[in-house]
Amino acid sequence: MGLKVTALAESRLEKLKSSMSSKSRMKLWMIRITTSVLIWICLVQLTILGETWGPRVLKGWPPCLSHESAAVLAVKSSSEVPARVLPPKRVYRNNGYLMVSCNGGLNQMRSAICDMVAIARYLNVTLIVPELDKTSFWADPSEFQDIFDVDHFIMSLRDEVRILKELPPRLKRRVELGVTHTMAPISWSDISYYHNQILPLIQQYKVVHLNRTDARLANNGQPMEVQKLRCRVNFGALKFTPQIEELGRKVVRILRQEGPFMVLHLRYEMDMLAFSGCTQGCKQEEVEELTRMRYAYPWWKEKIINSDLKRRDGLCPLTPEETALTLRALDIDPSIQVYIAAGEIYGGERRMASLAAAYPNLVRKETLLEPSELRFFQNHSSQMAALDYLVSLESDIFVPTYDGNMAKVVEGHRRYLGYKKTILLDRKHLVDLIDQHNAGSLTWDEFSTAVKEAHAERMGKPTKRLVIQDRPKEEDYFYSNPWECLKPSYEDEL
Repeated sequence: MGLKVTALAESRLEKLKSSMSSKSRMKLWMIRITTSVLIWICLVQLTILGETWGPRVLKGWPPCLSHESAAVLAVKSSSEVPARVLPPKRVYRNNGYLMVSCNGGLNQMRSAICDMVAIARYLNVTLIVPELDKTSFWADPSEFQDIFDVDHFIMSLRDEVRILKELPPRLKRRVELGVTHTMAPISWSDISYYHNQILPLIQQYKVVHLNRTDARLANNGQPMEVQKLRCRVNFGALKFTPQIEELGRKVVRILRQEGPFMVLHLRYEMDMLAFSGCTQGCKQEEVEELTRMRYAYPWWKEKIINSDLKRRDGLCPLTPEETALTLRALDIDPSIQVYIAAGEIYGGERRMASLAAAYPNLVRKETLLEPSELRFFQNHSSQMAALDYLVSLESDIFVPTYDGNMAKVVEGHRRYLGYKKTILLDRKHLVDLIDQHNAGSLTWDEFSTAVKEAHAERMGKPTKRLVIQDRPKEEDYFYSNPWECLKPSYEDEL
């Protein structure tokens, strides 16, 4: 009997041990499964974070969240584009807010934006994304973000200056109530003017609105830090929108398929001729039309203009006929593609006939692209100008027929890109040579030799800006030759 009890007890003990062992194994399996799940979740989260800023080892783990995330990473991996590293925010005591309203065309506004960023940086104020001109001759309704990549603009400069898309609500309400200060700063002022005159106003009113911003910062005599920041904004922060950039690349691809190309900035549109009063080669009814237009715009101050005198002084854009003669005299290959970067040429085919005869491969964005591709840009002159700007930067040769804002800014940008060939026409000398040739006092060979000699040193080579004390309008423009920012420096190239 005792043996049976003992056997029964041992049997029960074995069953108990077996049950406990089974429960332990089950518990162990549960712990393992839970741990595995937690590790898996952590790895997934770390992989996602690693795509932005994590250690490189994490980049090798595939994401497991969705097919979409896998597709995104596959694109990133195939293109091998490194994650963007943002500059650290600059920490400073904010002295107030600066609002600016730009005036003029695209490149006039572009250089003004660069100036205003530099000014905001050295006043330690917050800059509100600039407002673009909508009331000029072109009446372009485009906002900043319609032309420039606004997020890139803000983020790429955040280590220099704080930029906001709009004022904080409380201050926005004050501006709506008129509790602010609006003014036009003095032209060609140095940075000390803004420290001594504008900063106290910002500290007093909290918000100051500058309603004219073109040519408000001096070309020369500024601290090197100011000059370099102007360049950083111009060449780095002011990117066009992806849509404009892609269309610009497409135009360049189309042109490159046919070989080298030259961009001719033929500044011979109706508004330019009316404003300048330059009527060389125009019919009498065209002269009258241009005169009426000039009087229709009260802010165009000069009304009575002697066209012949102005032309002899080199103050008129070259006509299409004069341009054709000049390009031929410079031995520009007649088979080269000539991209016309301009609006509608005044006088149409009649005025373009001699240029088309000399250079039959004339093209425009309207002839290279489908109408549907340009539909978005219609009635947006600044966006059209942005497209021409991009093509101008990439051209083998850039020739402006007038030294307006686009010509100057493109010239400086091409210097920055490695002193790309830019023919800077000496219009005063040219019209004299052209008149002599047309009058028969210069043979073609003599004319061509004289034109080449006059422009041998006007091809965008390294040089230092011309400084004219107390006459800033007559000296070289900073943005046409920002030599402080060029690599190698102009001294190394001379």
